[in-house]
Amino acid sequence: MRAKSRPLIVVVEDDEELCRLICQHLEDASMQTQPYNRCAPALRFLQRNFANLLVLDISLPDATGFQLLADLKKQDVHIPTIFLTGNIEETAKMKGFELGGDDYVTKPFSYAELVARINAVLRRTEGSCDFNITKNTRTIDKPFEFLGSRVHPDRLEIELPSGVMLKIGSKELGILAYLNTHRHTIITRKELIHSVWGIHADVRSRSLDQYIVKIRSTFSKNGLSFDSLKTVHGVGYTFEPPKQPTPST
Repeated sequence: MRAKSRPLIVVVEDDEELCRLICQHLEDASMQTQPYNRCAPALRFLQRNFANLLVLDISLPDATGFQLLADLKKQDVHIPTIFLTGNIEETAKMKGFELGGDDYVTKPFSYAELVARINAVLRRTEGSCDFNITKNTRTIDKPFEFLGSRVHPDRLEIELPSGVMLKIGSKELGILAYLNTHRHTIITRKELIHSVWGIHADVRSRSLDQYIVKIRSTFSKNGLSFDSLKTVHGVGYTFEPPKQPTPST
Protein backbone atom coordinates (compact mmCIF):
# COMPACT_ATOMS: atom_id res chain seq x y z
CA MET A 1 0.00 0.00 0.00
CA ARG A 2 1.31 3.43 -0.95
CA ALA A 3 2.18 5.61 2.05
CA LYS A 4 0.11 8.72 2.51
CA SER A 5 2.05 11.84 1.52
CA ARG A 6 3.05 14.22 4.29
CA PRO A 7 2.04 17.84 3.61
CA LEU A 8 4.86 20.39 3.64
CA ILE A 9 4.22 23.28 6.02
CA VAL A 10 6.41 26.40 5.88
CA VAL A 11 6.66 27.99 9.35
CA VAL A 12 7.82 31.62 9.55
CA GLU A 13 8.32 32.63 13.20
CA ASP A 14 11.21 34.68 14.62
CA ASP A 15 10.97 33.23 18.15
CA GLU A 16 13.38 30.31 17.66
CA GLU A 17 12.06 28.20 20.55
CA LEU A 18 8.44 28.68 19.52
CA CYS A 19 9.33 27.88 15.90
CA ARG A 20 11.11 24.69 17.01
CA LEU A 21 8.14 23.57 19.12
CA ILE A 22 5.65 24.29 16.32
CA CYS A 23 7.71 22.24 13.86
CA GLN A 24 8.10 19.41 16.37
CA HIS A 25 4.34 19.15 16.94
CA LEU A 26 3.57 19.35 13.23
CA GLU A 27 6.07 16.61 12.45
CA ASP A 28 4.58 14.49 15.25
CA ALA A 29 1.25 14.98 13.40
CA SER A 30 2.75 13.47 10.20
CA MET A 31 3.64 16.75 8.48
CA GLN A 32 6.90 17.98 7.00
CA THR A 33 8.15 21.41 8.05
CA GLN A 34 10.41 24.10 6.62
CA PRO A 35 11.20 26.74 9.30
CA TYR A 36 12.32 30.34 8.77
CA ASN A 37 12.74 33.30 11.13
CA ARG A 38 12.69 35.99 8.43
CA CYS A 39 10.45 36.85 5.48
CA ALA A 40 13.16 37.10 2.81
CA PRO A 41 14.41 33.47 2.87
CA ALA A 42 10.82 32.19 3.14
CA LEU A 43 9.91 34.21 0.04
CA ARG A 44 12.87 32.80 -1.90
CA PHE A 45 11.94 29.24 -0.91
CA LEU A 46 8.29 29.62 -1.93
CA GLN A 47 9.26 31.20 -5.25
CA ARG A 48 11.09 27.98 -6.15
CA ASN A 49 9.27 25.24 -4.26
CA PHE A 50 5.76 23.95 -3.66
CA ALA A 51 4.38 23.89 -0.11
CA ASN A 52 0.92 22.89 1.11
CA LEU A 53 0.46 25.62 3.70
CA LEU A 54 2.15 28.62 5.29
CA VAL A 55 2.08 29.27 9.06
CA LEU A 56 3.04 32.93 9.26
CA ASP A 57 3.79 35.22 12.17
CA ILE A 58 2.73 38.81 11.56
CA SER A 59 5.57 40.59 13.40
CA LEU A 60 8.92 39.64 11.87
CA PRO A 61 12.31 41.41 11.93
CA ASP A 62 12.62 42.20 8.22
CA ALA A 63 8.97 42.72 7.20
CA THR A 64 5.44 41.93 8.32
CA GLY A 65 3.69 38.68 7.54
CA PHE A 66 1.12 40.78 5.70
CA GLN A 67 3.86 42.08 3.40
CA LEU A 68 5.21 38.59 2.75
CA LEU A 69 1.79 37.30 1.73
CA ALA A 70 1.25 40.34 -0.51
CA ASP A 71 4.67 39.80 -2.15
CA LEU A 72 3.85 36.14 -2.80
CA LYS A 73 0.57 37.01 -4.48
CA LYS A 74 2.27 39.65 -6.66
CA GLN A 75 4.52 36.88 -7.96
CA ASP A 76 1.57 34.53 -8.56
CA VAL A 77 2.49 32.25 -5.65
CA HIS A 78 -0.74 31.22 -3.97
CA ILE A 79 -0.56 29.18 -0.79
CA PRO A 80 -3.09 28.60 2.02
CA THR A 81 -2.00 30.70 5.00
CA ILE A 82 -2.63 30.71 8.75
CA PHE A 83 -1.48 33.84 10.56
CA LEU A 84 0.05 33.67 14.05
CA THR A 85 0.04 36.77 16.20
CA GLY A 86 -0.15 38.18 19.70
CA ASN A 87 -2.30 41.00 18.33
CA ILE A 88 -5.97 40.30 19.02
CA GLU A 89 -7.32 43.50 17.47
CA GLU A 90 -10.18 42.92 15.05
CA THR A 91 -8.62 45.25 12.47
CA ALA A 92 -5.50 43.07 12.27
CA LYS A 93 -7.62 39.97 11.70
CA MET A 94 -9.63 41.69 9.01
CA LYS A 95 -6.46 42.78 7.21
CA GLY A 96 -5.17 39.21 7.23
CA PHE A 97 -8.39 37.87 5.73
CA GLU A 98 -8.51 40.67 3.13
CA LEU A 99 -5.03 39.65 1.96
CA GLY A 100 -6.22 36.10 1.46
CA GLY A 101 -5.33 34.50 4.79
CA ASP A 102 -7.32 31.35 5.53
CA ASP A 103 -7.23 31.39 9.34
CA TYR A 104 -5.89 33.37 12.27
CA VAL A 105 -4.46 31.90 15.51
CA THR A 106 -3.76 34.17 18.46
CA LYS A 107 -0.84 33.55 20.82
CA PRO A 108 -0.76 31.78 23.21
CA PHE A 109 -2.34 28.77 21.57
CA SER A 110 -2.37 25.01 22.08
CA TYR A 111 -0.39 22.96 19.58
CA ALA A 112 -3.30 20.54 19.26
CA GLU A 113 -5.49 23.45 18.19
CA LEU A 114 -2.90 24.61 15.64
CA VAL A 115 -2.65 21.11 14.16
CA ALA A 116 -6.45 20.94 13.96
CA ARG A 117 -6.63 24.35 12.28
CA ILE A 118 -3.98 23.33 9.74
CA ASN A 119 -5.79 20.09 8.91
CA ALA A 120 -9.07 21.99 8.50
CA VAL A 121 -7.52 24.48 6.06
CA LEU A 122 -5.82 21.68 4.11
CA ARG A 123 -9.12 19.83 3.74
CA ARG A 124 -10.89 23.01 2.69
CA THR A 125 -8.34 24.05 0.08
CA GLU A 126 -7.15 20.74 -1.35
CA GLY A 127 -10.01 20.64 -3.88
CA SER A 128 -9.85 24.31 -4.85
CA CYS A 129 -8.00 23.51 -8.11
CA ASP A 130 -10.08 20.48 -9.08
CA PHE A 131 -11.50 22.31 -12.12
CA ASN A 132 -8.05 23.37 -13.38
CA ILE A 133 -6.81 21.93 -16.67
CA THR A 134 -3.78 24.21 -16.83
CA LYS A 135 -2.77 27.22 -14.77
CA ASN A 136 -5.00 29.47 -16.89
CA THR A 137 -7.86 27.18 -18.01
CA ARG A 138 -10.62 25.26 -16.22
CA THR A 139 -13.22 22.71 -17.22
CA ILE A 140 -15.93 25.23 -16.31
CA ASP A 141 -14.62 27.92 -18.70
CA LYS A 142 -17.00 28.88 -21.50
CA PRO A 143 -16.28 27.88 -25.14
CA PHE A 144 -14.64 30.58 -27.27
CA GLU A 145 -14.26 31.32 -30.99
CA PHE A 146 -10.72 30.96 -32.31
CA LEU A 147 -9.69 31.49 -35.96
CA GLY A 148 -12.79 29.92 -37.44
CA SER A 149 -13.01 27.14 -34.89
CA ARG A 150 -14.77 26.91 -31.54
CA VAL A 151 -12.74 25.75 -28.54
CA HIS A 152 -14.50 23.77 -25.79
CA PRO A 153 -12.44 23.72 -22.54
CA ASP A 154 -14.97 21.45 -20.82
CA ARG A 155 -14.33 18.68 -23.35
CA LEU A 156 -10.75 19.47 -24.42
CA GLU A 157 -11.99 19.71 -27.99
CA ILE A 158 -11.88 22.04 -31.00
CA GLU A 159 -15.03 22.24 -33.10
CA LEU A 160 -14.27 22.73 -36.80
CA PRO A 161 -16.54 24.77 -39.11
CA SER A 162 -17.79 21.41 -40.50
CA GLY A 163 -18.94 20.40 -37.05
CA VAL A 164 -16.21 17.79 -36.63
CA MET A 165 -14.77 17.69 -33.09
CA LEU A 166 -11.00 17.28 -32.57
CA LYS A 167 -9.39 16.31 -29.29
CA ILE A 168 -6.71 18.71 -28.02
CA GLY A 169 -4.07 18.38 -25.32
CA SER A 170 -4.33 20.35 -22.09
CA LYS A 171 -1.23 22.49 -22.75
CA GLU A 172 -2.37 23.28 -26.30
CA LEU A 173 -5.70 24.36 -24.84
CA GLY A 174 -3.94 26.61 -22.33
CA ILE A 175 -1.91 28.23 -25.10
CA LEU A 176 -5.00 28.87 -27.25
CA ALA A 177 -6.88 30.34 -24.29
CA TYR A 178 -4.00 32.68 -23.46
CA LEU A 179 -3.61 33.83 -27.06
CA ASN A 180 -7.35 34.43 -27.25
CA THR A 181 -7.26 36.87 -24.32
CA HIS A 182 -3.98 38.59 -25.33
CA ARG A 183 -4.58 39.72 -28.89
CA HIS A 184 -2.61 42.50 -30.62
CA THR A 185 0.19 42.63 -28.05
CA ILE A 186 3.68 41.15 -27.67
CA ILE A 187 3.62 37.95 -25.62
CA THR A 188 6.98 36.85 -24.23
CA ARG A 189 7.84 33.16 -24.06
CA LYS A 190 8.36 33.41 -20.31
CA GLU A 191 4.97 35.06 -19.85
CA LEU A 192 3.22 32.36 -21.86
CA ILE A 193 4.99 29.51 -20.06
CA HIS A 194 4.20 30.93 -16.62
CA SER A 195 0.57 31.51 -17.57
CA VAL A 196 -0.02 27.97 -18.84
CA TRP A 197 2.37 25.79 -16.82
CA GLY A 198 2.73 27.96 -13.69
CA ILE A 199 5.46 30.20 -12.36
CA HIS A 200 7.52 27.31 -10.94
CA ALA A 201 7.43 25.18 -14.08
CA ASP A 202 10.76 24.01 -15.50
CA VAL A 203 9.71 24.44 -19.15
CA ARG A 204 12.11 25.79 -21.76
CA SER A 205 11.34 27.97 -24.77
CA ARG A 206 12.18 25.11 -27.12
CA SER A 207 9.47 22.96 -25.51
CA LEU A 208 6.97 25.79 -25.90
CA ASP A 209 7.91 26.17 -29.57
CA GLN A 210 7.22 22.47 -30.09
CA TYR A 211 3.69 22.90 -28.72
CA ILE A 212 3.18 25.87 -31.06
CA VAL A 213 4.33 23.74 -34.03
CA LYS A 214 1.88 21.02 -32.99
CA ILE A 215 -0.99 23.53 -32.86
CA ARG A 216 -0.06 24.96 -36.28
CA SER A 217 -0.02 21.45 -37.73
CA THR A 218 -3.44 20.63 -36.25
CA PHE A 219 -4.99 23.75 -37.74
CA SER A 220 -3.26 23.32 -41.12
CA LYS A 221 -4.34 19.68 -41.49
CA ASN A 222 -7.95 20.75 -40.98
CA GLY A 223 -7.98 23.68 -43.41
CA LEU A 224 -7.58 26.45 -40.84
CA SER A 225 -4.84 29.08 -41.01
CA PHE A 226 -2.69 29.80 -37.94
CA ASP A 227 -0.80 32.60 -39.68
CA SER A 228 -2.21 35.14 -37.21
CA LEU A 229 0.41 33.98 -34.72
CA LYS A 230 3.69 35.72 -35.58
CA THR A 231 7.07 34.98 -34.04
CA VAL A 232 8.95 37.93 -32.54
CA HIS A 233 12.53 36.64 -32.69
CA GLY A 234 14.26 36.52 -29.35
CA VAL A 235 11.13 37.64 -27.51
CA GLY A 236 8.04 35.55 -28.16
CA TYR A 237 4.91 36.02 -30.24
CA THR A 238 2.13 38.32 -31.33
CA PHE A 239 -1.39 37.15 -32.09
CA GLU A 240 -3.10 39.29 -34.72
CA PRO A 241 -6.36 37.61 -35.77
CA PRO A 242 -8.32 39.24 -38.61
CA LYS A 243 -11.18 41.45 -37.59
CA GLN A 244 -14.60 39.93 -37.88
CA PRO A 245 -16.69 41.59 -40.61
CA THR A 246 -19.38 43.90 -39.33
CA PRO A 247 -22.84 42.45 -40.12
CA SER A 248 -24.66 44.45 -42.78
CA THR A 249 -27.87 46.15 -41.74
